Amino acid sequence: MLGPVRAWRGGEPVPTGSPQQRALLAALLLRGGRTATAAELIDALWGEESPSQALAAVRTYASRLRKALGPEVLVSESGGYALRTPAASLDVDTAQELGAEAEKLRAAGDRAGARDRLAEALDLWNGEVLASVPGPYADTQRTRLEEWRLTLLETRLDIDLEVGAHAEAVSELTALTAAHPLRERLRELLMLALYRSGRQAEALAVYADTRRLLADELGVDPTPELSRLQQRILQADAELARPVEESGPAAPPVARPAQLPATVPDFTGRAPFVRELGARLATAEGHVMAVSALAGIGGVGKTTLAVHVAHEARPHFPDGQLYVDLQGAGSRAAAPETVLGSFLRALGTPDSAIPDSLDDRAALYRSTLDGRRVLVLLDNARDAAQIRPLLPGTAGCAALVTSRIRMVDLAGAHLVDLDVMSPEEALQLFTRIVGAERVQAEREAALDVVAACGFLPLAIRIAASRLAARRTWTVSVLAAKLADERRRLDELQAGDLAVKATFELGYGQLEPAQARAFRLLGLADGPDISLAAAAAVLDRPLWDTEDLLEALVDTSLLESAAPGRYRYHDLVRLYARACADRDEQPPSEKDAALSRLLDFYLSTAAGVYAIERPGDRLVDHLEPTAHEGLSFTDRHEAQDWLYAEANCLLACVRQSAASPTTLRRGVDLLWASLDLGESGANSREFEATGVVVRDAARSHADARAEGRALMVLAGVHHTAGRFAEADRDAELALPHADGAGDPLPACWSANARGIIALYQNRFEEGEQYLTQAIERFREIGDQPGEASALCNLSRIHLAMGRTPSGIALARQGTEIYDAMGHALRGANGRYALGLALTQDAQLAAAAEQLREALAVFADSRQRLWEGMTLFRLSEVDLAAHRHAQAASNAEMALTVLRGIGGEWRRGNVLTVLGRALFGIGQSGRALVCWQEALGIFDALGAPEAAGVRALLTPATAA
Repeated sequence: MLGPVRAWRGGEPVPTGSPQQRALLAALLLRGGRTATAAELIDALWGEESPSQALAAVRTYASRLRKALGPEVLVSESGGYALRTPAASLDVDTAQELGAEAEKLRAAGDRAGARDRLAEALDLWNGEVLASVPGPYADTQRTRLEEWRLTLLETRLDIDLEVGAHAEAVSELTALTAAHPLRERLRELLMLALYRSGRQAEALAVYADTRRLLADELGVDPTPELSRLQQRILQADAELARPVEESGPAAPPVARPAQLPATVPDFTGRAPFVRELGARLATAEGHVMAVSALAGIGGVGKTTLAVHVAHEARPHFPDGQLYVDLQGAGSRAAAPETVLGSFLRALGTPDSAIPDSLDDRAALYRSTLDGRRVLVLLDNARDAAQIRPLLPGTAGCAALVTSRIRMVDLAGAHLVDLDVMSPEEALQLFTRIVGAERVQAEREAALDVVAACGFLPLAIRIAASRLAARRTWTVSVLAAKLADERRRLDELQAGDLAVKATFELGYGQLEPAQARAFRLLGLADGPDISLAAAAAVLDRPLWDTEDLLEALVDTSLLESAAPGRYRYHDLVRLYARACADRDEQPPSEKDAALSRLLDFYLSTAAGVYAIERPGDRLVDHLEPTAHEGLSFTDRHEAQDWLYAEANCLLACVRQSAASPTTLRRGVDLLWASLDLGESGANSREFEATGVVVRDAARSHADARAEGRALMVLAGVHHTAGRFAEADRDAELALPHADGAGDPLPACWSANARGIIALYQNRFEEGEQYLTQAIERFREIGDQPGEASALCNLSRIHLAMGRTPSGIALARQGTEIYDAMGHALRGANGRYALGLALTQDAQLAAAAEQLREALAVFADSRQRLWEGMTLFRLSEVDLAAHRHAQAASNAEMALTVLRGIGGEWRRGNVLTVLGRALFGIGQSGRALVCWQEALGIFDALGAPEAAGVRALLTPATAA
């Protein structure tokens, strides 16, 4: 029904007959099983102009439908007809059910679920409702169902804005307001989406356009809701810019306990954990709770939290609270039978009644607790075997357990992983110890201190206590002392508290292979490390490496960040490096481990590059590696690896810059990972890493490494729209490459300078550079490079008005790519060909090429090229006078290019968006877009400013 009227029986399509017969079927279906009289059906099909044989026609249509659907489906009743269909057999009914479910989920706070249901409902529409079905009843229902669809769509968009997807919604809302210009709710949502995307002027322009349109078309003012929204935008209402937050569970009641170690007076943060554990203790039914850190490192505050929670839970355990420090982190853990003797005495058992054996003591302990409500706090446990005899065995009692390991083998335990503090909690703890006055005077230095402490509560408490005891010190003095990583652990000690000593307890219990893994893995600078990379560092098989790493996780010296990934706490990493400096033999093994890691990343990244760009010669010009990396057959898996390893890979490149023996491999790793710089996700870090290796190459006087680093930076500048800087680095790279006998950077230098000359309107120079690039690529047999230069030369020819040769060059480059199976670069070729065909007014062919390119760019996570292809499609739409589609594509281009591509490209997209908006009557928004574009071009000194001024002059006058 939500499209052409179609029917199935037993999975087979059923013919629905002539348009009038389909109209009869629709009228019966939409009555939901109720009987329709012959007169009602005649009125539904023909209205007041029914033919003389209308009744006979209705009977004929009904008879045919009964044969098609079955006599049990279409029945005759009381001089009329009714359809008896199974539940959920009608798409309208399914849509209603989904809409109702969405409403309930939204009311319950499940916005994601509500949005999914609405999306399912909207997917049921398939073109025009009741398509080609005649009659007044069908017309009425068509209008009703279309209005319902729009209401569902508005609700779904409203939820999009509630969850913060405002930038993504702008494009869709722009197209919808063009299709339904008088629908004020869509305008309201568009204003809100624009405002939350930081486009306040455009949001206000939407209101101005709406007000003018309503006055011209209907002679009315906007609704009060729309007017209130305009006022809130004018006032920059902070609440308006904030998406609706998911409501969390209500805080459970908490109480204050007693007869436990004193809680610290400056207990800070941990509110979610206090609520979670407090709630379980308040309803204790024999549950056992294990409190351990996600990292499980000493000093994370396990005991402090457990004692605090136990104090608050005391009213729920009127029969007492037991506590013991089991000394599990040390070499002499407490014996369970000794602990049981102490517990039994505390519970009133005389010494003469306490048995000797562990089993007998445990049995008496459980019997003594029977019928009582007692809380047992077992602190610093070694393992599950140590605490099993100490657990209460009856309902009404509960146990809190702290340990450096997760008690996964403790049956029935509720495991809570305790991580370090949030920055806000850490600063609050530091302030409570030091004093608000000193911290407020040097807030930035205080933030540096808690960050240097890795937000570890013990470290923060030590640092704050040292400062509190030294009134002549400022917070900045302490921050400066902690800034030196080599001295940081030595600075973090006060009295009998020391971070290093806490870590030493765990390290001292490791087996030799575990200790070696702990030391060597701490040398890598990345935020975490994958299992495969760790295996390269340790030079051990995967299965053996995994056993070692999981053992380190169990001892809480390493964190399991995600399946197959591991990380250190910052202070633990410093401790691991100190251990490596002290204990690793021979010392050269430290450099060898980092060299193996660099080889692993370079070998794997080269394989990823090759699978994305078959036939590309870069992989033949990379530094050789002594150790293998991973290999992939699926390019999506290869991409996933590259982006998952981005931060670790770039950290490895920066670390390689410290030594001339690893620098060249580091530069090559960066070049082979250029997708990270072009995708936008890691552009800034990629650029910063390029600067590091360039400077290192200069300091080491390595011309080959410097030439390559300069070409990497030229690519970064080009992607960011900094064309002068890109041209400078590409020019500097050439003499280094030629001097080092390194042909590949020389080829890419000429190619880069050619396309930059195009952007700067230096067409003849650009043609010379690109001709040189083609010759250089051909000399080294680099066909993909040659194809790239041909496509770029095509754009130069287009700019010089040589359209036929521009088309021919783009086709030639694209054919080379296609012959090599080069999907990603083939998309670059199709992009160039699409531009050429657009200039030749072959708009349909141009759109086809650009859409093919768009699919590849999106699939390859090439955000810059995805955004620019959407921009070029909007130009094609504009030339074809499809203004609404042009606006939608331009909006999507702005969204995709957010944070990448530079201001010059953004100015071009805004210019086209303004023209498209002007074409659909949204002149106010068009004016805002052009004004923003003009500001960009003026700031850059770009020649495009003149064209935008020409657009603004008549628009402003109008």
